[in-house]
Amino acid sequence: MDQTHLHFFQTFMDQKGICTPDTDLSAYEIGARGDTGKAVLVLRPTSTEDISKIMAYAFAHNLHIIPQSGNTGLVGGSVPDESGTQIILSLDRMNTITEIDPINQSAQVGAGVRLSALNTSAHDHGLHLPIDLGSDPCIGGMVSTNTGGSRYLKYRGMREHVMGIKAVLADEHGTIIDALCPLHKNNTGFDVKQLFIGSGGVFGIVTEIAIRLVPVTRQSAAALLIPSSIDDISALLIEVEKRCGTYLTAFEGMSGNAMKAAFHHNPSLPSPFGADDIPDYAILLELGRTWEPRESELTLDEVLETLLSELWDQDVSPLENALLGNADKLWHLRHSISEGVQKSGKLYAFDISFKRGDITCFRKHLEEQLKAHHPELTLCDFGHIGDGAVHSALVLDRQDPRAKDMAYETQIRKWVNDMVVHDFGGSYSAEHGLGRKVQCAYDDYTPDEIKTLSRAIKSAIAPVKIGTIKI
Repeated sequence: MDQTHLHFFQTFMDQKGICTPDTDLSAYEIGARGDTGKAVLVLRPTSTEDISKIMAYAFAHNLHIIPQSGNTGLVGGSVPDESGTQIILSLDRMNTITEIDPINQSAQVGAGVRLSALNTSAHDHGLHLPIDLGSDPCIGGMVSTNTGGSRYLKYRGMREHVMGIKAVLADEHGTIIDALCPLHKNNTGFDVKQLFIGSGGVFGIVTEIAIRLVPVTRQSAAALLIPSSIDDISALLIEVEKRCGTYLTAFEGMSGNAMKAAFHHNPSLPSPFGADDIPDYAILLELGRTWEPRESELTLDEVLETLLSELWDQDVSPLENALLGNADKLWHLRHSISEGVQKSGKLYAFDISFKRGDITCFRKHLEEQLKAHHPELTLCDFGHIGDGAVHSALVLDRQDPRAKDMAYETQIRKWVNDMVVHDFGGSYSAEHGLGRKVQCAYDDYTPDEIKTLSRAIKSAIAPVKIGTIKI
């Protein structure tokens, strides 16, 4: 790092705001999925105005900025490369909850506020941000990746919850865009916040957010559904939606291999199926209400039991079996899968999505292709069947010599993504956003017209080198 640059940052940032390589930078240089890089400097500003100064200086001196929020992403979007020339701009000190407005059902927060911190404060008012994740990200990163989660089926993703933002453009002035407007309706022109939602930080840095909140769930009921066959999953989903309406909060799929990985990694995890009777596929169904139980209505457990009876009474039922249980315990199984799969071998993880009716078609096709071409790989898939997204994890024995072969990994990723995009019209990044891990996929599958448009927008508002993805 040129000492001139360092001295400039020291003119307006305190000692805690600047971390140099002679200190431990591992918390910023290592991502949640083990992605690593080397930063020349970590800057930790506390205000939008400081970020504006940083971006203007980066433009003047051709510095490369990597915005970083909670660093919980899974595609390498928040860690630097190995060049040792990039500056991490961490938002972890932008962690003020400015307001919780219970009447407007909204909050105003800094980009570095953790999801758990926001929900802890919002719960005091009977509200929450209902995006259910296996990690605890910061709100700014959730905006940048348009985070989805396990209850997307009911509540959708971040795009539907961002009411307004304040952002700093990656331009010569570090232009501050103040669109921090907490209105539920505001149709007065171009909706500039949409440029920053889901764009991976390549246009600028979101510093503050106005967030739409919803009432917390006061009642819930859950069950594990065992479909009669994989082909019956779509029919089962449609029947549940017709009969449960807005009570339906989650419809999560879990393959037998994925559940076995969770139980193997965590022997204390109780199995609702018994020790040796794990089905080929199970669906975690959850119903929820936002009001306290009333004497005049059926409980959600009764609603669920009625639903199951109606499904079983059909001439040709899509349901083979069902296990009712405590919602927290069933979700514990669902949330244990990700780590269990990671620990089961060398992991090639795919965050993909399809039209809902194509999920099972793709799954069957992938299984056939694996048997024919890559029998060394085990499919451990799970995810958000209700919204068409699935985490298809392929696991290779760590002792296999191919586990350390980057060319093999590149081949597998290209092979699967070609099937997803070309054969089934799906997405190679359903909810994890853009980062270095998906750069090749972005290059391969993004239409040239969209690349040209994206580059034109970036050239106009974000000429600074920013972020990890090259558009």
